[in-house]
Amino acid sequence: MSENAPDSLIPYDEIVQEALRAVVGRVLGEVEATGQLPGDHHFYITFKTGAAGVDIPRHLSERFPDEMTIVIQNRFWDLKVQKTGFEVGLSFNQMPAKLVIPFAAITGFVDPAVNFALQFQAQIDEAGPQAHEAAENDAPLAEPVEDGSNVVSVDFSRKK
Repeated sequence: MSENAPDSLIPYDEIVQEALRAVVGRVLGEVEATGQLPGDHHFYITFKTGAAGVDIPRHLSERFPDEMTIVIQNRFWDLKVQKTGFEVGLSFNQMPAKLVIPFAAITGFVDPAVNFALQFQAQIDEAGPQAHEAAENDAPLAEPVEDGSNVVSVDFSRKK
Protein backbone atom coordinates (compact mmCIF):
# COMPACT_ATOMS: atom_id res chain seq x y z
CA MET A 1 0.00 0.00 0.00
CA SER A 2 1.18 3.50 -0.66
CA GLU A 3 1.95 6.16 1.93
CA ASN A 4 -0.82 8.30 0.43
CA ALA A 5 -3.59 5.71 0.77
CA PRO A 6 -6.90 7.41 1.60
CA ASP A 7 -8.53 6.83 4.99
CA SER A 8 -11.05 4.04 4.75
CA LEU A 9 -14.70 4.78 5.32
CA ILE A 10 -15.07 1.16 6.39
CA PRO A 11 -13.79 0.51 9.94
CA TYR A 12 -11.71 -2.55 9.04
CA ASP A 13 -9.65 -2.39 12.23
CA GLU A 14 -12.76 -2.49 14.42
CA ILE A 15 -14.26 -5.33 12.38
CA VAL A 16 -11.09 -7.45 12.69
CA GLN A 17 -10.77 -6.74 16.43
CA GLU A 18 -14.39 -7.76 16.96
CA ALA A 19 -13.89 -10.98 14.96
CA LEU A 20 -10.75 -11.92 16.91
CA ARG A 21 -12.47 -11.25 20.22
CA ALA A 22 -15.29 -13.54 19.03
CA VAL A 23 -12.68 -16.34 18.93
CA VAL A 24 -12.15 -15.82 22.68
CA GLY A 25 -15.91 -15.91 23.23
CA ARG A 26 -16.34 -19.09 21.26
CA VAL A 27 -13.51 -20.86 23.09
CA LEU A 28 -14.85 -19.82 26.49
CA GLY A 29 -18.35 -20.83 25.36
CA GLU A 30 -17.07 -24.34 24.59
CA VAL A 31 -15.61 -24.57 28.10
CA GLU A 32 -18.88 -23.29 29.59
CA ALA A 33 -20.88 -25.89 27.63
CA THR A 34 -18.74 -28.83 28.75
CA GLY A 35 -17.96 -27.51 32.22
CA GLN A 36 -14.26 -28.26 31.89
CA LEU A 37 -11.12 -27.49 29.92
CA PRO A 38 -10.23 -30.13 27.33
CA GLY A 39 -6.88 -31.89 27.77
CA ASP A 40 -4.05 -29.62 28.88
CA HIS A 41 -5.66 -26.43 27.58
CA HIS A 42 -5.63 -23.42 29.89
CA PHE A 43 -5.90 -19.71 29.22
CA TYR A 44 -4.11 -16.53 30.20
CA ILE A 45 -6.49 -13.63 29.67
CA THR A 46 -5.19 -10.07 30.00
CA PHE A 47 -7.65 -7.20 30.26
CA LYS A 48 -7.87 -3.51 31.11
CA THR A 49 -9.18 -3.28 34.67
CA GLY A 50 -10.54 0.23 34.17
CA ALA A 51 -12.39 -0.50 30.93
CA ALA A 52 -16.12 0.10 30.71
CA GLY A 53 -18.13 -2.86 32.01
CA VAL A 54 -15.30 -4.52 33.95
CA ASP A 55 -16.50 -5.52 37.42
CA ILE A 56 -13.85 -6.90 39.76
CA PRO A 57 -13.40 -6.67 43.55
CA ARG A 58 -11.94 -3.40 44.81
CA HIS A 59 -8.78 -5.02 46.21
CA LEU A 60 -7.97 -6.33 42.74
CA SER A 61 -8.62 -3.04 40.97
CA GLU A 62 -6.42 -1.28 43.54
CA ARG A 63 -3.65 -3.82 43.03
CA PHE A 64 -4.02 -3.79 39.24
CA PRO A 65 -5.11 -0.24 38.34
CA ASP A 66 -4.39 -0.60 34.60
CA GLU A 67 -4.18 -4.20 33.42
CA MET A 68 -4.51 -7.67 34.91
CA THR A 69 -3.87 -11.22 33.71
CA ILE A 70 -6.02 -14.07 34.97
CA VAL A 71 -5.58 -17.79 34.43
CA ILE A 72 -8.43 -20.15 33.62
CA GLN A 73 -6.98 -23.51 34.55
CA ASN A 74 -7.33 -25.44 37.80
CA ARG A 75 -9.72 -23.56 40.02
CA PHE A 76 -12.50 -21.62 38.34
CA TRP A 77 -16.25 -21.80 38.65
CA ASP A 78 -19.50 -20.29 37.39
CA LEU A 79 -18.12 -19.49 33.94
CA LYS A 80 -20.89 -17.71 32.04
CA VAL A 81 -20.36 -16.42 28.53
CA GLN A 82 -22.60 -13.80 26.97
CA LYS A 83 -22.43 -12.04 23.62
CA THR A 84 -20.49 -9.05 24.98
CA GLY A 85 -18.31 -10.69 27.65
CA PHE A 86 -17.97 -13.31 30.34
CA GLU A 87 -17.97 -13.77 34.07
CA VAL A 88 -16.01 -16.27 36.09
CA GLY A 89 -15.25 -17.15 39.69
CA LEU A 90 -11.57 -17.34 40.63
CA SER A 91 -9.57 -17.56 43.82
CA PHE A 92 -6.97 -14.92 44.76
CA ASN A 93 -4.89 -15.69 47.87
CA GLN A 94 -7.55 -18.20 48.97
CA MET A 95 -10.29 -15.54 48.62
CA PRO A 96 -13.06 -16.26 46.08
CA ALA A 97 -13.90 -13.48 43.65
CA LYS A 98 -16.36 -13.01 40.81
CA LEU A 99 -15.03 -11.15 37.76
CA VAL A 100 -17.10 -9.69 34.94
CA ILE A 101 -15.03 -8.94 31.84
CA PRO A 102 -16.35 -7.54 28.56
CA PHE A 103 -14.61 -8.89 25.47
CA ALA A 104 -13.82 -5.28 24.50
CA ALA A 105 -11.60 -5.00 27.62
CA ILE A 106 -9.40 -7.97 26.64
CA THR A 107 -5.91 -7.13 25.38
CA GLY A 108 -4.46 -10.64 25.24
CA PHE A 109 -5.48 -14.29 25.12
CA VAL A 110 -2.96 -17.15 25.31
CA ASP A 111 -3.39 -20.93 25.38
CA PRO A 112 0.14 -22.15 26.18
CA ALA A 113 -0.87 -25.81 25.76
CA VAL A 114 -0.93 -25.31 22.00
CA ASN A 115 1.18 -22.15 21.73
CA PHE A 116 -1.77 -20.04 20.55
CA ALA A 117 -2.02 -16.33 21.26
CA LEU A 118 -4.10 -13.33 20.27
CA GLN A 119 -3.15 -9.76 21.04
CA PHE A 120 -5.59 -6.91 20.78
CA GLN A 121 -4.93 -3.24 20.23
CA ALA A 122 -5.72 -1.26 23.35
CA GLN A 123 -6.32 2.43 23.81
CA ILE A 124 -3.53 3.64 26.09
CA ASP A 125 -2.77 7.05 27.50
CA GLU A 126 0.27 9.11 26.52
CA ALA A 127 2.34 7.73 29.42
CA GLY A 128 1.85 4.16 28.24
CA PRO A 129 0.75 1.11 30.21
CA GLN A 130 1.66 0.75 33.86
CA ALA A 131 3.59 -2.26 35.08
CA HIS A 132 1.50 -4.83 36.94
CA GLU A 133 2.07 -7.89 39.05
CA ALA A 134 0.93 -11.37 38.11
CA ALA A 135 -2.62 -12.07 39.29
CA GLU A 136 -1.53 -15.09 41.36
CA ASN A 137 -4.76 -16.99 40.89
CA ASP A 138 -4.77 -20.77 40.38
CA ALA A 139 -1.60 -22.87 40.50
CA PRO A 140 1.88 -21.47 39.70
CA LEU A 141 2.04 -20.33 36.11
CA ALA A 142 4.18 -21.94 33.45
CA GLU A 143 5.70 -19.46 31.03
CA PRO A 144 4.16 -19.65 27.55
CA VAL A 145 6.50 -20.39 24.67
CA GLU A 146 7.00 -17.17 22.76
CA ASP A 147 8.65 -18.23 19.56
CA GLY A 148 6.05 -16.41 17.47
CA SER A 149 4.29 -19.44 16.02
CA ASN A 150 0.50 -19.35 16.06
CA VAL A 151 0.52 -15.72 17.23
CA VAL A 152 -1.81 -13.21 15.66
CA SER A 153 -0.85 -9.61 16.32
CA VAL A 154 -2.75 -6.89 14.55
CA ASP A 155 -1.40 -3.32 14.53
CA PHE A 156 -3.93 -0.78 13.38
CA SER A 157 -1.86 2.35 13.61
CA ARG A 158 -2.39 4.49 10.56
CA LYS A 159 0.37 6.09 8.57
CA LYS A 160 -0.42 9.65 7.60
